[in-house]
Amino acid sequence: MRDRKILYPIGVQSFEKLRSDPRNVYVDKTGFVWDLATQHAPIFLSRPRRFGKSLFMSTLEAYFLGKKELFKGLEIERYEKDWNVHPVFHIDLNVGQYDRPGRLQAVLNSILEEEEAKYGLVPEDKTAYELRFMALIMAAWNATGTGVVVLIDEYDKPLLECDDNQRNDYEDILRGFYSVLKTCDRNIRFSMLTGVARFGKVSVFSALNNLKDISLAEDYNEICGISQSELEENFPDSIDILAARRKMSSEETLAELKTMYDGYHFSDPEFTEYVYNPFSLLNCFDQRHFGEYWFDTATPRYVLKALMKTGLNYDELHNVKVMENILKGVNVPDYSAASTLYQTGYLTIKDYLPGTRQYILDFPNEEVKRGFTNVCFMIYGGKEPDTFDISKFVRDLDRGNPEGFMKRLKALIAKNPYEHTEHFEAVYHNILFVLFTLLGYQTESECHYNRGRADMVVKTGGFVYIFEFKLDKAAEKAICQIADKGYSESFEADVRKVFRIGVNFSSAERNITDIKIEES
Repeated sequence: MRDRKILYPIGVQSFEKLRSDPRNVYVDKTGFVWDLATQHAPIFLSRPRRFGKSLFMSTLEAYFLGKKELFKGLEIERYEKDWNVHPVFHIDLNVGQYDRPGRLQAVLNSILEEEEAKYGLVPEDKTAYELRFMALIMAAWNATGTGVVVLIDEYDKPLLECDDNQRNDYEDILRGFYSVLKTCDRNIRFSMLTGVARFGKVSVFSALNNLKDISLAEDYNEICGISQSELEENFPDSIDILAARRKMSSEETLAELKTMYDGYHFSDPEFTEYVYNPFSLLNCFDQRHFGEYWFDTATPRYVLKALMKTGLNYDELHNVKVMENILKGVNVPDYSAASTLYQTGYLTIKDYLPGTRQYILDFPNEEVKRGFTNVCFMIYGGKEPDTFDISKFVRDLDRGNPEGFMKRLKALIAKNPYEHTEHFEAVYHNILFVLFTLLGYQTESECHYNRGRADMVVKTGGFVYIFEFKLDKAAEKAICQIADKGYSESFEADVRKVFRIGVNFSSAERNITDIKIEES
């Protein structure tokens, strides 16, 4: 039975709406509001989608509008005594779809027109967005005599969604628009931008060189997301209800929640807590089921583009080392796959090496790992995983039928619409590794032996499959390499039957054209 006393504000991005109903669960982040409000440099925060950025911006808006009643009982009451009112421009770029020419211009025009009407402004040139924005700030300043607050939410969405031929125009518009924050600095009390990506060399921030980026700062690791202590303090009844529904103890429930939804770090893990994905956590409590909620909200197109463009191997996404300067920026259209996957929440920080200024990245939790595997299967396999089809692959491997497995694999690749002309070997490698991961088998890639490295080794209860792949060469050559390098020698004492499998992928036919299988 659902507890009617608890409401989970899933998808609620308005602080006022959330606080208007006392049944809504709210994890108090107002201490961060106070901390940021005392600063004067423009603030930038990057966090993955569905992590509460928009709600935090709405909280800032309510605070600067002096809506004291909404903050009753929250941490900020301990610090704020004056509750001064400021004019606030809350620019939400999440409202538009930017995959068609002129969409950014239309969205900015709509936002600016609404605000201009409040101050009786009629611009001479409606395409001069930065001049219109500047005029608005000055009008608000002159009308109130108070510093203006500017909040720009999802600042990067136009650049992440637009086509390549629109990007230069969008960059020029946004560069000029955001530069107003520096030009009007003396008239601005506070400004903040949020988004998913931190654009480095794209230069949308080139004129905003006083920007303070708190995305990797230790003090703000928990500004979005839910920490372990916040989970246990704010959701004790929810944990008990979920435990009862799943027939688990409270301890088992907490452990499963951690496995599924915890694991995010946005700074050095030595000094900060892991945080949970709030969207998945709230959905889990609401539906009383350990589902993959965050991943079901779709994968941004540019993430798929980054994977296909770089030829990144799926099995290389564990313990990825990334330089600090790379992690801070993504340069469209020259995507850095590791940086893109971190900023979008598919990878997270697991360690920091101060000597080399490198971050170690990995999947944050099981929800992301499973969902990402499914996405990769769609990229490289051409369709969503089908339980019936997958079971046929499992049956072949469990029965020691590599011939049947390879026949099904060839048919799967034939249906693959992937047409990128580069990274053939990475594509085929990923198809196999992702497939074996979905099947749940112990799989090792680039396995090191004393005389070389086997491309892939898959172990089942009764069999060991050693794969060697070639591109545009005979499968016989792959089999010879397995024998010459002694890859199967380490399994001589293993009771399981060992299969040596040589595979040739043809770049011309985009499929497997030669297979040779030997038993040892």
